[in-house]
Amino acid sequence: MILAPDLATAEDLLAGYPGPASFFFASPRGAFRTDGAYLTVPPSLRPDAHADLPGRVAAALGLARAAGHESPIAVGAIPFAPTADAALVIPERVRRAAPLAGPDAAPPDDPRPPAPPYGPADRGAYRVEEVPGPGEYAEAVRRAVARIEDGELRKVVLSRALRVVARGGHEIGPLVAALAGRDPRAYTFAADLGGGRTLLGASPELLVTRTGGKVVANPLAGSAPRSADPEEDRRRAEALLASAKDRHEHALVVDAVADALRPLCTALDVPAEPELIRTAAMWHLSTVVEGVAAPGVTSLALATALHPTPAVCGTPVEAARTAIAELEPYDRGFYTGMVGWEDADGDGEWVVTIRCGVAEGDRLDLYAGAGIVGASDPAAEVAETGAKFRTMLTALGLETADAR
Repeated sequence: MILAPDLATAEDLLAGYPGPASFFFASPRGAFRTDGAYLTVPPSLRPDAHADLPGRVAAALGLARAAGHESPIAVGAIPFAPTADAALVIPERVRRAAPLAGPDAAPPDDPRPPAPPYGPADRGAYRVEEVPGPGEYAEAVRRAVARIEDGELRKVVLSRALRVVARGGHEIGPLVAALAGRDPRAYTFAADLGGGRTLLGASPELLVTRTGGKVVANPLAGSAPRSADPEEDRRRAEALLASAKDRHEHALVVDAVADALRPLCTALDVPAEPELIRTAAMWHLSTVVEGVAAPGVTSLALATALHPTPAVCGTPVEAARTAIAELEPYDRGFYTGMVGWEDADGDGEWVVTIRCGVAEGDRLDLYAGAGIVGASDPAAEVAETGAKFRTMLTALGLETADAR
């Protein structure tokens, strides 16, 4: 592997992005960009493609190290569906930079969008299509609540999409830079999916990291839109923390994360109460779960055991998957999957693929979802998904008040 000298900023890494098989990832640990595919992780021969993914990645990393790579890593994205193959490669070249924000930096305090650093001055250069529209999405929420009341489900996450068509196409590097600049504490990413498609976004949610023996997961569930008025913003945060509906939704996710991690860890600490965290667009309920990995358990083994959490799918998992397939009018693809990296020692960092989109030619498909429980209100869930679109729409320089 060719390691370039450390660069000053993540913006340096994004200059000229993308190149062949490029991947960009920025987290509180640092930022890096990879280029070229020395080796592609082969597809699975099993119908449940995620089941043997940790082994396939470990084998590919071992092969690369044996062939002379000094510090091989596997990078890329893993889709939502367990039957779909991942887009993971071992790159030829890695360049690194310092984190976008220091470990003690405060999250964004002002939810009002700044002057957009990306996007044409002529907003008529964009055409936005909703899939489904707000009314259809609200009806899907009502149908999901009926299933929950019938006992079929405890929670399901339903999403909707926006297709943003840009005259002349989208510039990936500047758009990713705009995402990174808007919320430097988010996990900003861009991954080549092949076929001219790029997955990009700025996720607030860490699925799991493994560093040596230390394991950290940070499930988020229960959300409220930010307000530009400081007093209203404070009230929304307090209401979220006190909300029985949102705390129930959050507890379902934390319990599932803990249950998935316990067999793979020798110790696990699960806080009894959630905390509030904020992004530029949203308040979230957050719990940081910490543990110690059992010998031989890699970051990807942890990630695939966790995926999908009730934060992006629901519970029970198979019933939620069935409801998603019936109520959402599209294949999620890589949305609500995971994106990240793993090295040859099994350390790695994987985040939940939300606040994201897939760019292809002149199209950029954006996604946002909301957790539906028995107390969910369809109008409120429409508003929540609209607020979650703001991460991407603000970076595009589009109006964000109604996500249109």
